[in-house]
Amino acid sequence: MANKIPRQVMPEQSPQERRNNFNEVPLGYPEETAVLEAQRCLQCKRPTCVDGCPVQIDIPGFIKAITERDFTKSIQVIKQTNTLPAVCGRVCPQETQCEEKCVLAKKFDPVAIGKLERFVSDYEREKVNMPLPETAPANGKKVAIVGSGPAGLTAAGELAKLGYAVTVFEALHSPGGVLVYGIPEFRLPKAIVHYEIEALKKLGVEVTVNRVVGMGETVDDLLDRGYSAVFIGSGAGLPQFLEVPGENLQGVYSANEYLTRANLMKAYRFPEYDTPIIRADNIAVFGGGNVAMDSARTALRLGGKNVYLVYRRSKQEMPARAEEVHHAEEEGIDFRLLTNPVRFIGDEKNRLKQVECLRMELGEPDSSGRRRPVPVKGSEFRLDIDVAIIAIGNAPNPIIQKTTSGLSTSKWGTIIADENTMKTSKRGVFAGGDIVSGAATVILAMGAGRKAALAMDEYIKTGTW
Repeated sequence: MANKIPRQVMPEQSPQERRNNFNEVPLGYPEETAVLEAQRCLQCKRPTCVDGCPVQIDIPGFIKAITERDFTKSIQVIKQTNTLPAVCGRVCPQETQCEEKCVLAKKFDPVAIGKLERFVSDYEREKVNMPLPETAPANGKKVAIVGSGPAGLTAAGELAKLGYAVTVFEALHSPGGVLVYGIPEFRLPKAIVHYEIEALKKLGVEVTVNRVVGMGETVDDLLDRGYSAVFIGSGAGLPQFLEVPGENLQGVYSANEYLTRANLMKAYRFPEYDTPIIRADNIAVFGGGNVAMDSARTALRLGGKNVYLVYRRSKQEMPARAEEVHHAEEEGIDFRLLTNPVRFIGDEKNRLKQVECLRMELGEPDSSGRRRPVPVKGSEFRLDIDVAIIAIGNAPNPIIQKTTSGLSTSKWGTIIADENTMKTSKRGVFAGGDIVSGAATVILAMGAGRKAALAMDEYIKTGTW
């Protein structure tokens, strides 16, 4: 039966419509479509899809409940191991995780696990007043979480359920980390992130904003103030640059700054929010990952007439999700592949006016396994641009590492932590997410937060390090 039903397509805003607004692009499954898609699941005795999920959701269990139209039970199954299902259903790369391991995928399209997760989480938010999950009695112990991104929020939720008094310290003025400053509204509506955070607050999690741990107070201070353990989930928020001439010209942004102004500081809602952001006709984004796609699609929606996506390899090597590349192409982003910037050129007022690029060709594979781009001699050309957005990756902000005694770090500045327990070299301190792995996915950060919470509970109960 399952293989006779084709994979169900989720309706979307048309490219012509959505390139002019910040509303969410995919519109979600209607109920009948969700039930039909759920019926494609083979209910395997050994569900390999679960092996592909970093938080080990009982995927056949939640999908079976959808086929029975028991959507409340379905979301309860998911929430046993996933604190942020509405987020994961939207931004997780299911195609390289759970869906890649789906048995049906050997001969047919895999079950749309992510879209079904989104369906039941949206059903819960819109139609059901879910009871809070059961929590253990308060145990009188305090734990601190540094950073309110996906790793920190997951750790906070798991520890609250175990009976701990949890305080989350967030440097910015709004909790959510990369979910609110990095991912645009059209991909992840902020109301959904706020809903998930409010659910954590109802569990008793205290969220403190505008608190930069490592400045006024350190991790050592938190331990001295009676917190039994500290989890560091401060992410990778330090932008990397191309290091080519002219990068200091007016009009050159890091993707971090550009997206933070557009998303967290709501520049897209001008004049309601008067956040300065340069609006221009000709914009180039440099990079080929999801952040580059987010930046280019945001620039388009902020009025860009010609938005170039400049990437030094071919489309095949792009690390961005296929869905994000497809959406960007549909919306009219101008892909300039096998192209590498060598310098930015400004006018007499130091305003960006052009970028000089070189054509590239692919050589032998490098350490990443992707074919290395090699410059083509004499292929220089210039593009007229008013704004450049550098989206080539982020590194960990070094502030916590520099101000925490006895904390081992790698040569890349990440915190070294045990991959099973997320324990660091410092007693009582755990870390996870991008601060450990380098820039990665939301769901991998959540998996680390969950592992850390269980290990923190074990450490506090036994005192064994």
